[in-house]
Amino acid sequence: MNWIVKRIKSFGYAFAGIYRLFRHEANAQIHLLATIVVISAGIYFQLRALEWALVCLAIGVVIAAEAFNSAIEKLTDGMYPEKHDNAMHVKDMAAGAVLIAAIAAVAIAVFVFGGHLGLF
Repeated sequence: MNWIVKRIKSFGYAFAGIYRLFRHEANAQIHLLATIVVISAGIYFQLRALEWALVCLAIGVVIAAEAFNSAIEKLTDGMYPEKHDNAMHVKDMAAGAVLIAAIAAVAIAVFVFGGHLGLF
């Protein structure tokens, strides 16, 4: 029974982290808004299963990247309260990872929704 309680608690911590991400991180809120828009568009255009899979994967990767970026920033800021070159590089690389994920997500959106808009 103790194992089950630990698993339930671990899910609770994960959901608390997701809540904090969307409650306190402005960029995560932007990604959440974009997610709502994309899902709404997907419903409107009646995406096929493979299209939904690609869209969901893109959404998940971007939000996960944003969560990692936010965690890295908080940890780095805690370790280096003063300006530090290595801390800046770490934070820039983490932000770059989010940008890469977002660009890939936009490319997926162009291919998926472009077909429904008659672009392809």
